[in-house]
Amino acid sequence: MRTLNIRSMLLYAALTLGALVSLFPFYWAAVAATNESGKVFAKPPVLLPGGKLIENIVNLNNAIGIGRVMFNSLVVVVIYTALSLTICTMAGYAFAKFRFKGRDIIFGIFLLSMMVPFHALVIPLFKMMAAWGWLDTYQALILPNLAYPFAIFLMRQNMLAVPDGIMEAGRIDGISEWGLFSRIIMPSVKPALAATAIFLFMYQWNSFLWPLIAAQSKEMYTLPVALSSLFGLSRIDYGQVMAGVTLATGPIIIFFLLLQRHFISGMLGTAVKE
Repeated sequence: MRTLNIRSMLLYAALTLGALVSLFPFYWAAVAATNESGKVFAKPPVLLPGGKLIENIVNLNNAIGIGRVMFNSLVVVVIYTALSLTICTMAGYAFAKFRFKGRDIIFGIFLLSMMVPFHALVIPLFKMMAAWGWLDTYQALILPNLAYPFAIFLMRQNMLAVPDGIMEAGRIDGISEWGLFSRIIMPSVKPALAATAIFLFMYQWNSFLWPLIAAQSKEMYTLPVALSSLFGLSRIDYGQVMAGVTLATGPIIIFFLLLQRHFISGMLGTAVKE
């Protein structure tokens, strides 16, 4: 019993240390956002909040128009998450519950596509968007990669656990295929939906390369692209950069906290099925 307690204490101590190490960069960025640029890399480092937060946010807004780029990022990420979650959920349902010729081959191709780096797709994707006249538009930022292979894999693995007998009983009772999907399958995989939504939200919110290419004007910049433009100036104001980084972190933390309970159970469910 005593050995178990010591192990538990060591485990909690290690977990606490790991949590503090993980959270420290966020704390340091938040503190740096409240201090002037000269104190960001001071030695010893400044670890207490200063009084420059409002000034840094005002300077950030003057430099990149923080309201506009936040609006662009939120529009893109909310629409992308909703559309991609719908498509990936329906694709996962098809791969999990329908038997059709070539199903396993097509699913294998989807999995293999995760090994293709996005950089290899940039040029054909750019030419396609240019031919359609979609460059510098929201659809150019949202539509590519809606069928995210990992999200399809995640949804398929969770839907495999739903017993086929329940669906057969529903068909005998006269429920349509859409009714089976919306009234039986969807409620059964709510944790997986939450986990997939968080993955898609983070993927699109942090996306940089494609928005940098597809957004041709500053009015269409998303937050990561706008923040990167601060480093092209002759004098970098790290106080306003850290203010932007802190503002960029906020929506991800809020979204994760809202769905964290479902996220953990969804990931554990997938791990058990694998």
